[in-house]
Amino acid sequence: MWPDLIKKAKDGGLDAIETYIFWDLHEPVRGQYVFSKDLDFIKFLKNVQEAGLYVVLRIGPYVCAEWNYGGFPMWLHNLPGIQLRTDNAVFKEEMKLFTTKIVTMCKEAGLFAPQRGPIILAQIENEYGDVMSHYGEAGNSYINWCAQMALSQNVGVPWIMCKQSNAPSPIINTCNGYYCDDFKPNNPKSPKMFTGNWVGWFQKWGEKRPHRTAEDVAFAVARFFQKGGVLQNYYMYHGGTNFGRTAGGPYIMTAYDYDAPLDEYGNLNQPKWGHLKNLHAAIKVGEKVLTNGTITEKQYGDSVYLTTYANNAIGQRFCFLSNSHNSKDAQVDLQQDGKYYVPAWSVSILQDCNKEIFNTAKVDVQTNVYVKNPVPELGKSLTWTWTSEPVEDTLQGVGTFNASELLDQKAITVGASDYLWYMTTILINDTSIWKNSSLQVNTTGHVLHAYVNGQYIGTQWGTHDKLDFIFEKSISLKQGANIISLLSGTVGHAHYGALFDMAITGIVGGPVKLIASSNTTTLDLSKSSWSYKVGLNGEAKKLYDPKFSSNGVQWNQVNNVATGKPMTWYKTSFKTPEGTDSVVLDLLGLTKGEAWINGHSIGRYWPTMIADANGCGDKCDYRGNYGADKCLSGCGEPSQRYYHVPRSFLNNDTNSNTLILFEEMGGSPSNVSVQTITTGSICATADYGKTLEMKCPDGKTFSKIQFASYGNPQGKCGSFQVGEWESRDSVWVIENACIGKQSCSVSVTSSTFKIDRGGNDGQLAVQLLCDGSNPEIGRVERVKNLPEDIMCQNRKSSKNLN
Repeated sequence: MWPDLIKKAKDGGLDAIETYIFWDLHEPVRGQYVFSKDLDFIKFLKNVQEAGLYVVLRIGPYVCAEWNYGGFPMWLHNLPGIQLRTDNAVFKEEMKLFTTKIVTMCKEAGLFAPQRGPIILAQIENEYGDVMSHYGEAGNSYINWCAQMALSQNVGVPWIMCKQSNAPSPIINTCNGYYCDDFKPNNPKSPKMFTGNWVGWFQKWGEKRPHRTAEDVAFAVARFFQKGGVLQNYYMYHGGTNFGRTAGGPYIMTAYDYDAPLDEYGNLNQPKWGHLKNLHAAIKVGEKVLTNGTITEKQYGDSVYLTTYANNAIGQRFCFLSNSHNSKDAQVDLQQDGKYYVPAWSVSILQDCNKEIFNTAKVDVQTNVYVKNPVPELGKSLTWTWTSEPVEDTLQGVGTFNASELLDQKAITVGASDYLWYMTTILINDTSIWKNSSLQVNTTGHVLHAYVNGQYIGTQWGTHDKLDFIFEKSISLKQGANIISLLSGTVGHAHYGALFDMAITGIVGGPVKLIASSNTTTLDLSKSSWSYKVGLNGEAKKLYDPKFSSNGVQWNQVNNVATGKPMTWYKTSFKTPEGTDSVVLDLLGLTKGEAWINGHSIGRYWPTMIADANGCGDKCDYRGNYGADKCLSGCGEPSQRYYHVPRSFLNNDTNSNTLILFEEMGGSPSNVSVQTITTGSICATADYGKTLEMKCPDGKTFSKIQFASYGNPQGKCGSFQVGEWESRDSVWVIENACIGKQSCSVSVTSSTFKIDRGGNDGQLAVQLLCDGSNPEIGRVERVKNLPEDIMCQNRKSSKNLN
């Protein structure tokens, strides 16, 4: 996907790609490095260079990124005497070794700017200023060490630190957030950089979908450059997918779409991508003046400012006219430079200070509506086989080592698995007390499955806003030995916050108690002899990999016995869908687990995590400061139902692919389907005097008009309606310009639509079907909404056109 994503970023007007380096992926075992295939970051950076773009290299090596453990390898946690992200000799030595390794590889590949490579900036640490106070004086000395260590690498390009107000010179401190127009570097000689403009937000399981409008993102960008900014980076421009178990949290989802201009699958998120593309083009019109000019500012009423950049040597001016009021529009008279309407919470960019070439609130690019379709050649259902997760040993209390305490799951698994078994045996002499009792488990693990004497007794999990919980279920103990087996599961380790690496996970410390039915007798098992086993037996047998899944394992045909059974592995096969459209799995009907395609993990799934039914609405006001709780959608729906399958994971030679699921809580795969994502409808609006432009993806054409009206149409994409007036030629004009074509443009003028109301208040709204093959002249859906006289006119036009 790299070349396509990079091309779309360049087409969108970007000059550079900013990327992290993930320590946990590249050094999964201390001293053993992996830089091949998907982890070949040198190849990635060369791809960027070949496309003609620069690179901002964020080594970190702490990255946050909603990534498991903040990008640190879990083995760091177990090094004797270590403390992460502070003035600690053990940690600093490991951090220096890894940073030096990455820098050396980049130097050997000739990738730094002095070597004529693409890397123009490098980053050390990440947003440490947010947590530094918790580390006391050691935090200050650590930041000074980071700066010295980075400078000693002699990379020949500047180093930056995000959100680090005390970054030692010459390290450049930069801003991250939703808005950075008022940010000032701590060194007056440092350039003003916005290294993380959050274009949306991430989701946790059980949360609604956040949305940040194109208007607001553009406003933040334009205001930043208006007030002297020189570099602005989007976080994220392409969010992508947390494949495998890379999602952090806890409880961060597999999808990392982030409402980015390029969506999770790499498709254009319109109108955001196109609106920002137009913004970039407008800003670059003034590039020579912005980088070599004087700056003056003048206020025009409440919250309205004109910033003028001027270069007298070349006789050019370039202006930003902003209105930061969150509700009041402005009419601004710039005398000889003209009069301008500036909506609330917007910035107008004025070429030569007398011609508006862009306004952040005026979106005149298309909206893409993507649809998911089951693959027809795969039929209505897949054929499944199943096998149970082998638990005979763990239900008998057999582990790999013992300890007389409840240990930290993170320290024991070292990232090798989401799962850890805690097992103990209790001798009961008096069943009159314990026959009917309760098992109580206090846990900071994220999921808990409990078994007593081989019998499943229950499952419980926390939530993103309450990680720890108390599990309590009634049990019946027998005379003699009783085996308690507890399977603790994690859903991404903490990745952010002061001392986040010290957050305990699992049943560490407990307590684990037996409570007699009388509630007068309690037995604390926390200091009993506990047996431990890391991971699932199915993981050890590599049941997720089709090359190993048949080795000594009996796979059965799915029947009622398998359906709804927890701790079950499922397997099916399917052909690679034709074409190039993005591929997804619809996993509705499953509960929680992990999915693999041809041995590649596509991540954790949890479609039964449903978002709260309240807090969503049809209206989304772009005006005013954005927050992650604004403009939400997906109320009452699964936080994530669809899971991305990159086509590079699929087999094109044999055309046969193996899908394997580990179903943890007992869902059914009967409704699982392979689907493709295609462009359905495309919508666009354009005001009088503008040009409406629309385009289908490559290989597709416009085939049907769903709505077309020049006048004062109402509503939005998917729910357009005819306004109080319109041109009766609206449909005919769009039909003639667009149907059967991949792209089309229409000049929005009175002459185009043969109607003159003596003003320029008209608007064109269009919704077209973009399904590719057979252009359709019929306009039944649209015509139903027209007044009778216009219906007749359009029918006549249609007949003549035929």
